[in-house]
Amino acid sequence: MLVMPPLAAYIHIPWCVRKCPYCDFNSHAAGPELPEEAYVDALLADLESDLEHVHGRSLTSIFFGGGTPSLFSAKALDRLLTGVEQRIPFVRDIEITLEANPGTFEQEKFAAYRRLGINRLSIGIQSFQEAKLKALGRIHGRDETVRAADMARQAGFDNFNLDLMHGLPDQSVDDALADLEQAIALAPTHLSWYQLTMEPNTVFWSKPPELPEDDTLWDIQEAGQARLADAGYCQYETSAYAQTGRQARHNLNYWTFGDFLGIGAGAHAKLSRPDGQIIRTWKTRLPKDYLDPTKRFQAGERNLEPADLPFEFMMNVLRLVEGVPAELYSQRTGQLLDELNTALTQARDQGLLVRDPQRLAPTAKGQLFLNDLLQHFLPD
Repeated sequence: MLVMPPLAAYIHIPWCVRKCPYCDFNSHAAGPELPEEAYVDALLADLESDLEHVHGRSLTSIFFGGGTPSLFSAKALDRLLTGVEQRIPFVRDIEITLEANPGTFEQEKFAAYRRLGINRLSIGIQSFQEAKLKALGRIHGRDETVRAADMARQAGFDNFNLDLMHGLPDQSVDDALADLEQAIALAPTHLSWYQLTMEPNTVFWSKPPELPEDDTLWDIQEAGQARLADAGYCQYETSAYAQTGRQARHNLNYWTFGDFLGIGAGAHAKLSRPDGQIIRTWKTRLPKDYLDPTKRFQAGERNLEPADLPFEFMMNVLRLVEGVPAELYSQRTGQLLDELNTALTQARDQGLLVRDPQRLAPTAKGQLFLNDLLQHFLPD
């Protein structure tokens, strides 16, 4: 029987100073002035239209993603958070994360963010090397990056993530490890360390740069994971590493197949209903359309059919190194795990899934060959 899962909220702010050539997120270069007031009005109206999905739950986390949410003023975010809490109660220890880029850091502004209740930052570093930052189209340099972490701490943020890429154009193992050493030296509570990939509809897709060979990528991955473990960062998800007790609660909600509202241009949501139906929704993508009062916020909705649920569930939870309790499958999907016995047996026999019947977790081999593991749960 499906148990209503925890509820989080994702809020998308789609503007950046400049679009990066590798980025496939719904982001758009900002003009001279951001339509803050109008966009906050639209976000709150969008949330109003989604209140039917709350079903008496409180928000456990909020994540401001983008784009570059730190382009918005503290005043605008304060009005937005106040409006959200007036409509949906917050749990007492709610985690509220704001994505920020080093090129947008101002001490006073970030201290104001902290005072209004934002208690976690995710800072988009990507690299500490000037040539690599230039190749990635970033607007900041190495010195701004280092200052951003210091300023975050001075502003009162004792919980922050650094976003760092590897497998960058012409990157050697030594280059990648030097970036990692600098990140560790800044002592973030959390590190997102992941490989650059070429995504459709990006500049890099149409004009791909020269990337390291597969052997180099493997060496970077092995050496980097060992260094992170030595520094006290435990890998708990495919590309997420955290100090003890500092895992990102918002992302854990995604990966454990929890529910999340999605408001803002292009935002996606996953929502459960008391009758057992699970849906995914997505919002109007272009900011000008999202702000147009004659148009609907929601652009589409898809019911997850019973045959879809095994793959949808496993696609998330098997990213977690420790996996999840086996009983969570029935709680989140309303289906019996016994119905997957054939797929589970095959995955275990291939050494991709641990044999513990009380847990659904990938083996070390399953983590490396996650796509092969997930193939077992595709609908017929």
